[in-house]
Amino acid sequence: MIIDFERLKEISDIHGDSFYLLDSKKFEQNYKELQKAFRDIYSNTYIAYSYKTNYIPKLCKIVNENGGFAEVVSDMEYQIALKIGVESQNIYYNGPYKNPSAVEKLLLDGGIVNVDSHYELEIIKIIASKYPENLLSVGLRCNFDINDGVKSRFGFDVESEDFVDVINLINDINNIELTGLHCHFASRYIETWTGRPERMLNLISKYFNEPPKFISVGGGLFGKMAPSLKEQFDFDIPSYEDYAEVVATQFRDFFEDMEFSKQPKLIIEPGSALVGDAMKFAAKVINIKDIRGKKMATLAGSIYNINPTLNKKNPPVKAYHNVENEDKLRMYEDIDLGGYTCIESDYLYRGYTGEMSVGDYMVFENVGSYSVVLKPPFILPNFAVVDYNEETNSIEIIKHRETFDDVFRTYEF
Repeated sequence: MIIDFERLKEISDIHGDSFYLLDSKKFEQNYKELQKAFRDIYSNTYIAYSYKTNYIPKLCKIVNENGGFAEVVSDMEYQIALKIGVESQNIYYNGPYKNPSAVEKLLLDGGIVNVDSHYELEIIKIIASKYPENLLSVGLRCNFDINDGVKSRFGFDVESEDFVDVINLINDINNIELTGLHCHFASRYIETWTGRPERMLNLISKYFNEPPKFISVGGGLFGKMAPSLKEQFDFDIPSYEDYAEVVATQFRDFFEDMEFSKQPKLIIEPGSALVGDAMKFAAKVINIKDIRGKKMATLAGSIYNINPTLNKKNPPVKAYHNVENEDKLRMYEDIDLGGYTCIESDYLYRGYTGEMSVGDYMVFENVGSYSVVLKPPFILPNFAVVDYNEETNSIEIIKHRETFDDVFRTYEF
C-alpha cells in the first residue's frame, strides 16, 4: 500500500484525525534478522519479546508463531501471553513486583520466574511447600556494574553474600530448580554490552556444576532508524550484527566443546530493537499561527503519542499535502509542531522546515517503542492502530480508538 494523502484521509474519515500505522511485516522481518544475527554465531539463541515495550497482541502472536518467547513483567502481560496461546514453558516472568497468584499459576504450569528480590523467594517457598510433587523452575536476576554510571535497583548484587545465600537457599529446597540466570540493563551502548556475557558466564563457572538451561542477557538494544534520527546521536548506532558479535561470540567460544543438547539457551529480550521502526503516527494539521514572529502549528496528536519518555530527539517526519489546498501551501522554516494538550511543553517536533498547510497530515516514524503502552488518556482517549500491508494494498484495524465509555467504565458517577 502506498501511503499518500488520499489514503490517510480515507483512514482518518473512519478512525479520526490521528492514528497509528503499524507495519507488522517489518516487525516480523526485524525479528527474523535479529534472531539470524545471533544464531549465525550461537545457534541456541532465542528471542523473548519484551511485552512491556509494545503489547499489541498481533505483534506478540508473530513472535509466538515464529518460535519466540514472551518476556512479561506483569500479570496483565502474562494474561496476554496466555490469551494468544503462548505455552507456559515459553514465558519468562521478570520485574520487581509480581502477582503471587500469577507466579503460582505460571510455576505450576512449567513457566520460568526470574526472582528479583527476597520477597518473591518467600512467595515461591510457600508455593513449593503447597505442591511438593511439582518441580518449580526459577532464575535469578543478577546485578553488577556494566560501567554505565548507573547503580541499578533490580536483582541481587552478585558480589554480596546475599547472592550466595539465595543460591544456597534455592538449592536446599528439593522441588525448586535454579534453571538459569538473568540480567537486564537499560543502556543500549555497545560498550556496555561487552561485560554482560562475560560476567554471566563467570557466574555460571562459579556456581553451576553443569550449565543451566538458560542464560538471559536481557534487552536494551538499539533498533533500526532513519538517517535523520541517527544523526542526532553523537555515536554510531550499533546494528543487530554488532550486538551479536559482542554477545553471541562469547557464548560460542565458552561452550564450543560442549554438545549442543547441553548448551544453555542464550535469551535476549528486545523490545525497541524490534518494534521501534515498525510503527508510524499520523496527525492532522489543525492550525498554523504566528506568535511574535514564531511560527507554530497545532496537530491532532501529542508528544505523548510519539515520545512518551520525553527524550530530546526529533523523530523523522513527512508531510502529506491535500492537493485541493495547494494554493494554501507555504514553505516554513523552523516551525514548531505542537500537540493538542494544554501543556506548554507539548511539541511533537521542534524546528521543522518544509511545506505545510492546514488539513495536511504529518506522519512521524520510529514511534513503535513505548508509545502505545505509556500514552495516558490525558485530555483525549487513545487513538486507533491500523496495520497496513504494501503487498496487498490493504489495511486491518488492530486497535479501535477509545471512547468515553472505555475510559470511564471503571469510575462511579
